[in-house]
Amino acid sequence: MATFFVMIVVLIFDAVAFGLAVSAEERRAKVIRHLTKDSGYCVYDSDISTMLGVSAFLLLLASQVLVVSFSKCFCCGRALQPSGSRACSLILFLITWVTFAIAESCLLAGSVRNAYHTKLMDNKTSSCETLRKGVFNAGAAFVFFTTILSELYIYIFSKAKAVENVQSSGIPMSDFR
Repeated sequence: MATFFVMIVVLIFDAVAFGLAVSAEERRAKVIRHLTKDSGYCVYDSDISTMLGVSAFLLLLASQVLVVSFSKCFCCGRALQPSGSRACSLILFLITWVTFAIAESCLLAGSVRNAYHTKLMDNKTSSCETLRKGVFNAGAAFVFFTTILSELYIYIFSKAKAVENVQSSGIPMSDFR
């Protein structure tokens, strides 16, 4: 029952993070260049994508913390019995961390670059750069991959924990149990 609850909460967090990342891509800052007699300056229209990207970043982080705390970081809890489920859950654990790191770096980099252009940049520069198209979409894609891998990891890990409770069916060598 706890596994089902964790899977639902992780799915909700990741789905909202995915939606926020896609929204951040749609709402990324656009530039309006104003020209005067002496020179031009840049005006950026929106800063909402920075907050959307940071929110997606934090939700994905909370989801990963929940997954890691559920499995006790795979190394801090009781050792799992050798089985195919244990090996598969270890591989999924490692791949989930890789996709998580890529998603987080895309979301954070997109948010920082967007904030740089909308808040921190001097408006009198000659270059009116904006955030490159697709940064938040790449983050959203890796959020999606992380969601699928996290759900599989939780399921396989709980299956590997269930193997612990099954007694061996081998021939006992003594009466001592």
